[in-house]
Amino acid sequence: MTNGHEVRRTRPETEDSYGIPEDREGMLPWEFVVGAMEGDRNYWVSTTLPDGRPHARPVWGVWIDDTFHCGGGERTRWARNLAAGSGIAVHRESADEVVIIEGTAEKLDEKSADPDLIERLNAAYEEKYGIRHGTPFWAVHPRRVLAWSDYPTDATRWAFE
Repeated sequence: MTNGHEVRRTRPETEDSYGIPEDREGMLPWEFVVGAMEGDRNYWVSTTLPDGRPHARPVWGVWIDDTFHCGGGERTRWARNLAAGSGIAVHRESADEVVIIEGTAEKLDEKSADPDLIERLNAAYEEKYGIRHGTPFWAVHPRRVLAWSDYPTDATRWAFE
């Protein structure tokens, strides 16, 4: 799960009126995140436009090596946003069983990535969507992950350091 990072699992911080418990009992395991991200077909990504406004759009993606990967042509607005700044948020479609990944996106192409990884990503896309995507892909490296399925009782946050 850590991909070389130290990970802290805690409760999200918000105002008291939301009722998030202070103790660790009932927090979600990392396997909840993995299962949700592996099983979904569609995801939402948010990036930042050059003028600072947010930009959200749906994407397809695959979960490989504890990392979310999505593909996007270099001329798409969101890929151009990432070229200017790597900040990204990924949210699964469900607003009931939530996973939100906040982090940075790394562009993967034939020049920058291990050919075996590119092949695994293409194979995963083909199995899931019936197409081989081709490069570029974007690997989302989390700084923070938020998840819940019974808010607020199981609200959980992972911080990657």
